[in-house]
Amino acid sequence: MKNNKKIALILTIAIFYAVLVLIRLFNKDVDPVGLMIMGTFFGTIVGGSIAAWFLFRNNRNLLFYLGIYTAIAGMFYVERINDFYIIGHILKFILMGMLIGFSIRTKKLSIWIFSSMIIGVAIGLDFPELSLEFKRFGDIFLRLIKTLVAPLIFSTLVVGIAGHSSLKQVGRIGLKSIIYFEIVTTFALFLGLAAINISQAGKGVQQVEVSEQMKEKSSELLLQLEKPKDHFVDIFPENFAKAIVENQVLQIVIFSLIFAIALSMVQNIKHKETMLNWMESMSEVMFKFTDIVMYVAPFAVFGSIAYTVANSGTEVLGNLMKLVGTLYVTLIIFVLVVLLPIALIAKVPIRAFLKAVTEPVSIAFATASSEAALPKALENMERFGISKKIVGFVIPTGYSFNLDGTTLYLSMATVFVAQMSGVDLSIGQQIMICLTLMLTSKGVAGVRGASFVILTTTLMDYKHLGISVEKAGIILGIDALMDMARTSVNVLGNCLASAVIAKSEGELLVQKNDE
Repeated sequence: MKNNKKIALILTIAIFYAVLVLIRLFNKDVDPVGLMIMGTFFGTIVGGSIAAWFLFRNNRNLLFYLGIYTAIAGMFYVERINDFYIIGHILKFILMGMLIGFSIRTKKLSIWIFSSMIIGVAIGLDFPELSLEFKRFGDIFLRLIKTLVAPLIFSTLVVGIAGHSSLKQVGRIGLKSIIYFEIVTTFALFLGLAAINISQAGKGVQQVEVSEQMKEKSSELLLQLEKPKDHFVDIFPENFAKAIVENQVLQIVIFSLIFAIALSMVQNIKHKETMLNWMESMSEVMFKFTDIVMYVAPFAVFGSIAYTVANSGTEVLGNLMKLVGTLYVTLIIFVLVVLLPIALIAKVPIRAFLKAVTEPVSIAFATASSEAALPKALENMERFGISKKIVGFVIPTGYSFNLDGTTLYLSMATVFVAQMSGVDLSIGQQIMICLTLMLTSKGVAGVRGASFVILTTTLMDYKHLGISVEKAGIILGIDALMDMARTSVNVLGNCLASAVIAKSEGELLVQKNDE
């Protein structure tokens, strides 16, 4: 082991200086500081990766080394004085290399995602212009995910219902789910309301000029408000192929549910079993498809985080940091005060559940996309011991009716804009806003930028109180940072909902081993 440490250290130093020499030979006019940063970027990442491969045999070792290096790097990096600034860069890149090396050794997706998030933040801060190009990694990942969402939901739900359930049981599961969704989202709405009244984050916010990019995005989203919506009618698909193309998750669930019920009513056993076997095969293939796509996840996470960090304007962020902080703290409180007690009351095995949701929640946080986390959420919850019929129905349906993080954010953001407009809403008016949000926040998961659309719709209903709807545009500057938090809570809440419904149906939640 001691020899391995020596080899790792020698390799790290050798590669570091070799890269510096090569860059100096071919670029004699390079700025010394730029040369040092470029050299440390390539040299220490490679060297750190090799070092991590030899040194880190377990998580405790990794955390120990990361803690030491982070403390020293942070101390030097903050100073930004000549050699101290360079030393901070060197240590930071060594950290990145260590994370890469440890990720390669462990081969765990959750570790890869964690490492990619940290590296993405570092690259986004140091190379903002380059980081804007990394968004395409996340776009590629989301495109691949969207190709498998519809067949995965369809096959899982049909097998779960037509293969094992009575129609009476399906109705019971649906009723329990809707009741659960309404109770939990109501808690989220009023908790968000309480938090923004305590923090008063909207008062004293200095108006900043909204960029042209934000104005264009705001205009695109507001155009959707001009189209009259009947959310109840919109949950029923007029064309299944169109629902797949537009990625209307709730419409796909409704079609799959009706198809499964129809299949269960087929009298010819041979025909019924043929279709069920075909659906079972499709379900297995789509889960394997998911495993393949997940190899792209670390790159997508890195690209999404780097882009988000590079694209967040510091002026806007500084003005609205209190809102971001209030949201993050309130979401943590929601998880601890609402979701955790629900899990304990339902007797959901906490440790096994947390292990099962780590990957989908991490993907949701890094990509700010519930769709990206859906395949892993379905797969991991089924491996957690929840039946296909419950997983296939509760989680996709929850994507429209159980958006805990989004509903909490909406109540908070609505009052925030009112505070920024100088309007003091009474308790009665705020309760009315919550009641409005309980209706407007349902069934629009398939709408791009749905949160902003819902927020603006609600504000327009109360424009007569003096609320300036236009001021909502400033939130778009930090929407990506807030979207990461609320999306991860959405996914966590839906995974817990499936576990709670499963326990109410008498299912034993036991972690299944990988085949």
